[in-house]
Amino acid sequence: MNLPLVHQSRSWLAIAVLALFVALTGCSGFGGDEFDETANWSVERLYEDGRRAMNASDWQVAAERFTAVEARFPFGPYAQQSLMNLAYVQWRREEPEMALATISRFQRQYPNHPGSDYMLFLRGLILFTPPSSRLAFLTRQDPAERDPQALRESFAAFEQLITRYPESRYAADAKKRMSWLVNTMAEHQLHAARFYYKRSAYVAAINRAQSVITDYEGVPATEQALYIIMSSYQKLGVTDLSDDARRVLLENYPNTELIARGLPETEYSWWNPLRLL
Repeated sequence: MNLPLVHQSRSWLAIAVLALFVALTGCSGFGGDEFDETANWSVERLYEDGRRAMNASDWQVAAERFTAVEARFPFGPYAQQSLMNLAYVQWRREEPEMALATISRFQRQYPNHPGSDYMLFLRGLILFTPPSSRLAFLTRQDPAERDPQALRESFAAFEQLITRYPESRYAADAKKRMSWLVNTMAEHQLHAARFYYKRSAYVAAINRAQSVITDYEGVPATEQALYIIMSSYQKLGVTDLSDDARRVLLENYPNTELIARGLPETEYSWWNPLRLL
């Protein structure tokens, strides 16, 4: 039996409305924003859940919670502490550049915050231990072979910490790291001096070795630096300056074996491309 035309139009209209409803509900289920379980959480609950995740090393959830605290509740102690925690979490997630940017933002927004000493310490620590250092057990890479700029920036952060906050709980640790950094930066210059010396670039070798002595007084690298200066002047035929360097070397290191044996060989892992140089 054929339906009247008006009834057919109403039937098609009902089908079209039903199809549109199904399409809309389908889009909300599959193409819309994901459900946020924290949408109605209080600042206290957000922060505590982030802290719980951080203590459990759940860095992803911790980062989400602390970011949400700062975005939804940008004023007050919870936002400030969340920003501090976020920098730490980003570092642990191996996102050092993001962590350093978060620290810089915190320092601009809260220059007199009681936790400023911790943020300086964290900045120094991030630059002190880059992600690449975790492969050192494979390459046997000497830390002195790393980018000296990061070492200098780490030293500057620790130095600022102990200068501004000498009573800080982080000051003692910072001083120990600064001592290590001084020796490592001196070793970096020594590596460069050895590199030039090995390639008969004696003037460049002297300049780098001299910087070890003048810029990093009293470091262990001084012994080899004096030997490189002595030997380089000898190779250049400048005997008086070579003799002066030899005298200073023996005065400071009377038991040195460098004069008799020369510079020790640097050992590299099979994985380290520096072994080919």
